[in-house]
Amino acid sequence: MNETPARVYAEIDLDAVRANVRALRERAPRAELMAVVKANAYGHGALACAKAAQEAGAGWIGTATPDEALALRAAGVEGRIMCWLWTPGGPWQAAVEAGIDVSVSGMWALDEVRRAARAAGRTARVQLKADTGLGRNGCQPADWAELVGAAVAAQAEGTVKVTGLWSHFACADEPGHPSIQLQLTAFRDMLAYAEKEGVEPEVRHIANSPATLTLPESHFDLVRCGLAVYGVSPAPELGTPAQLGLRPAMTLKASLALVKNVPAGHGVSYGHHYLTEADTTLALIPAGYADGIPRHASGRGPVLVGGKVRRVAGRVAMDQFVVDLGGDPAEAGDVAVIFGDAERGEPTAEDWARAADTIAYEIVTRIGGRVPRVYLGA
Repeated sequence: MNETPARVYAEIDLDAVRANVRALRERAPRAELMAVVKANAYGHGALACAKAAQEAGAGWIGTATPDEALALRAAGVEGRIMCWLWTPGGPWQAAVEAGIDVSVSGMWALDEVRRAARAAGRTARVQLKADTGLGRNGCQPADWAELVGAAVAAQAEGTVKVTGLWSHFACADEPGHPSIQLQLTAFRDMLAYAEKEGVEPEVRHIANSPATLTLPESHFDLVRCGLAVYGVSPAPELGTPAQLGLRPAMTLKASLALVKNVPAGHGVSYGHHYLTEADTTLALIPAGYADGIPRHASGRGPVLVGGKVRRVAGRVAMDQFVVDLGGDPAEAGDVAVIFGDAERGEPTAEDWARAADTIAYEIVTRIGGRVPRVYLGA
């Protein structure tokens, strides 16, 4: 374990990451698993988590941006890496040379990757993305024939190998939503057309974390797991991490910077939205919205201090916030747990999401770069 930083730090349990990958693979035993490490592995650290996921059997690593994928390759991550969020003029040639699978949703992208493949003197690994109803990235059904035809032609000339056909759910975190089956039907239709035209993909995939957990008919050849890899439930409706067989990998901790006694009626933090009701003890947590603590959770965010869960007193500031200990003793340097594992009696990322009127994805991902990551089980 690294030396523990003194202010605020995120402990990342890599054994939990490994255990989660194994648990998710058991949910989709006939499919390979892609561990998605975009956005610095949802705040957990992309390089360390990618390696841990591979050690647990993840056959693919996924990123959003090409820069994320290239950084992993440069750091020594081998095996299959895919990235999907491209804009014109992106580093196509570098990705081709690094053997990274690139996603193509339209003709402009296919044209750029073909040029990059010619410049690199090697075949580009390309996955065609279908928009089956999310309405975000991906090729519309009306344009699918043109894209598939051009990709097959590029494959014939040797610039491209179509390695995958894929899509993404809009509402897989809402079990029973009618769009789920509509998207599956559209995906099967678009797969059938591409394969009829001569595409022989290595992998076909549409399942994200919630679909991996609840929709076995969506698993195809590969499941893409993001948030669940880090032990956070992708939707409260699906169950808690423990109910899903997952362990939270991130525990966000801080050392108390100050403990002091104040009288009744004392204002706390900007705007004095909190006034002490009686003589009490205040503890200063040296973390704020610059570290990723959501300001929207002011007055509501839970923190474990001295064995009890307290609430943020007043507004979260840029670098710090306060909790009211109600007269309980504490000392500067005592550890506060901002969020971690409910099985240890700690507040969770989901608790903070509810307090901030957001989702747990945002809570872990927003933990900023000035918060050191301390890796356990490395």
